[in-house]
Amino acid sequence: MPNKPSMQDVYTKPGHLFRRMQQIAVAIFMEECAAFDLTPVQYAALVAIRDDPGIDASRLSALVAFDRSTLGSVLERLEAKEMIVRRPTPDDKRVKVLHMTTKGQRLLAKAMPAVDRAQERMMAPLAPSERKTMMTLLAKLVHLNNGVSRAPLRIDRGKSRRRLTGNASEQTHA
Repeated sequence: MPNKPSMQDVYTKPGHLFRRMQQIAVAIFMEECAAFDLTPVQYAALVAIRDDPGIDASRLSALVAFDRSTLGSVLERLEAKEMIVRRPTPDDKRVKVLHMTTKGQRLLAKAMPAVDRAQERMMAPLAPSERKTMMTLLAKLVHLNNGVSRAPLRIDRGKSRRRLTGNASEQTHA
């Protein structure tokens, strides 16, 4: 009969540690960006909309690796805060394209130092060489497991100016 797992076993599992680090990362981001009333997903959406004005929600969902239905509520909040506008396309009124407002552009510019501080705080406990190793391995794990995600990252190089950096850029396709 197999041994029953203990909580110590749970604490040492990769899934538990990834979940805990995600909780910690979001908490740090929210602390640093509290003055901007900005979540990590809202930040990613704003950056993508800024970089690709006129993007539709389905494409945005693929770029930020967030499921389409949940992203809809994120976009509603950004629109309510007047950070973005949604406009119908001339060809198909059912399809809405996204544009950042001047208010959204200002918020994103002001928030960047706080976002950078959050990223630094997340990695601060590690030595510089460990940070590089951590990021390399984390990027590899995310890339190699992308296909099993409920919201895989999809970058269509023909329609987007964005490029990933590092090894994953050569391997992530739409």
